[in-house]
Amino acid sequence: MLQNLTNIFAKQSDSIGIEINPRKINIVQIAKKGQKYKLLKNVSANVPDGVYEDGQIVDALTLSELIKDTLKVNNIKAKRVVSAVPMREAIIRIVPVPAELDEEELKDMVLVHEAGMYLPYPREEVDLDYVKLGYFMDEDGIEKVNVLLVATRKEVTDLYLEVFEHANLQTVVLEINSFALIRTIREQLRQFGSREGVVLVDIDFDSTEIAIIVEGVPQFSRTVPVGLEQMYDSMSQAIGDENIVDDLEFLQQVRLMENVPSEEDDMDASIITSAVLRVLSELTDELGRSINFYLNQSEDLEIAQLLLAGPGAAIAQLDDFLTQKLNLPALKIDPVMALALEANDSIAPFQRPGWGVALGLGMRED
Repeated sequence: MLQNLTNIFAKQSDSIGIEINPRKINIVQIAKKGQKYKLLKNVSANVPDGVYEDGQIVDALTLSELIKDTLKVNNIKAKRVVSAVPMREAIIRIVPVPAELDEEELKDMVLVHEAGMYLPYPREEVDLDYVKLGYFMDEDGIEKVNVLLVATRKEVTDLYLEVFEHANLQTVVLEINSFALIRTIREQLRQFGSREGVVLVDIDFDSTEIAIIVEGVPQFSRTVPVGLEQMYDSMSQAIGDENIVDDLEFLQQVRLMENVPSEEDDMDASIITSAVLRVLSELTDELGRSINFYLNQSEDLEIAQLLLAGPGAAIAQLDDFLTQKLNLPALKIDPVMALALEANDSIAPFQRPGWGVALGLGMRED
């Protein structure tokens, strides 16, 4: 069901993008207006406890009803949906194959022979797709083409299809969430050269997805089990309140670059900041290890930028903090500006990084 990795920048007006994450569903509807795009709808709904656990959907029927009700309440009538599975559920590989192969030979080699080398489970248990990238000459002077191979287990893709089918929606594209995010920031990525890598850091509720992008293509990907939930737990323990609200606006109180409170009544803020810093230190270590591992495998490549996305990017001063700790420029993405969307003030600035995936899905067509 991972369909049509090509034509990733087109848009169809009668489709909606739906992002499913552990705490929320985000729904967007985008229309093309001349050469520009307008955000018609952007709505969210909280996912009830027991629906999404340990990184997986465990109650598809309740999730379907939530989607159906959210569409009805917000008067969204579109029936075609573009959605995505988490990157941790995918295998993404760049495979070099001989350029002389015709389309049928290429398909057979990639989907049968090459795929078998990378899949940890039987071929019949996965959905596969691929797209040709660019041609190059190997060290023996043989012309080859790089192919981006993407695979997910059928049980994962079937579950997402089931969710949307029960919500009376037609799934036209199911892709990987990092691909949607790359679509959102494609203009930003074009400023970097062929030997410059960009680290895309998508901080979600239950995990953080790390992808190193070169020329718009993910070369390395990794998911680490550190996200907002771990930060909220750390804050709850620090202040002795088990019912701390999962509120992104609350994260604006965090001051990562100001460890000493200036007034005594700032003490609670200082305790909260220290709690967040404990989790961020772990995340920073994982980022550093991922970057070093990739650079050790790659010749003549430098990391030029960290781009921060996901709801966790709402943490105040996070970009300055990571710039200092990793000695790399870090920037929070603004998907509304990146896509030059007409969006009025429907998404608060600190919330915008968390809409990168949903907006990227809304820009996609089949």
